[in-house]
Amino acid sequence: MDTSNIDVRQGSVAQVLAGLATGRIDVIDLTTRLSINTPTLELPEPFANLIDFSLEEVSAYNNPGSFWKHHNIHTGEHIGTHLDAPVHWITGRDGKDVAQIEPARLVGPAIVLDATEEATADPDFLLDLHHIRRWEETYGPLPDGGWLLIRTGWDKRSQDRQRFLNKDEHGPHSPGLTVECARWIAEESSLSGIGVETVGIDAGAAGGQEPPFPAHHFLLGNDKYGITSLQNLDQLPPTGAALIVAPLPIVGGTGSPARVFALKEGESR
Repeated sequence: MDTSNIDVRQGSVAQVLAGLATGRIDVIDLTTRLSINTPTLELPEPFANLIDFSLEEVSAYNNPGSFWKHHNIHTGEHIGTHLDAPVHWITGRDGKDVAQIEPARLVGPAIVLDATEEATADPDFLLDLHHIRRWEETYGPLPDGGWLLIRTGWDKRSQDRQRFLNKDEHGPHSPGLTVECARWIAEESSLSGIGVETVGIDAGAAGGQEPPFPAHHFLLGNDKYGITSLQNLDQLPPTGAALIVAPLPIVGGTGSPARVFALKEGESR
């Protein structure tokens, strides 16, 4: 299937809408379902953790509201599938909050780098620059304003908190980036950001890297963004899809739960 001709930024909006109506373009939901059971990051003491997601009933077709049902939402910013804004990290403290990110930066070409085999063999696998170079040898250069989506198969663990966080007496174990790869993406690539299937954009053991948590350190310090806990990357081609990231525009927000979609060429063409 040739998906190289899908480009929402350059193509006609009418053509995209027609493609959606006819099934020529599929919409793939890359978002994990958000509930009280959604696995969330667990920081060790003495660090403080965000609250888990929950709903508080205000009314349910009863005396507090006879004709409607509604809730208060209780959640941390960095819960489930979420976007990290630059201001989330100390290196980006003078950068943008979620509400300040330009919408055009949240829509762009998606490329998928499949590291499932490596992450299955080693849960502490770190993606390095030579993996990106190898991908480019096959598919061409990374697109300007694009999103590098790293497929590791970790989304298959997402409904099991223990397997998803994958912690032992030494700490969490999940794939991520090498320091060199994080620095290159942040300082030399023209990407808008990266997306991962794990609970955060850094490896589980990234606290032991130098600098600690290099994906956060370099990307957020260079006006690049990260999205986490993605699903269904196995339904996307290596290149040719478009990504749409829709966080809440929280003023002062360091991150936000987000709905993330991909557009790709469908079966009906």
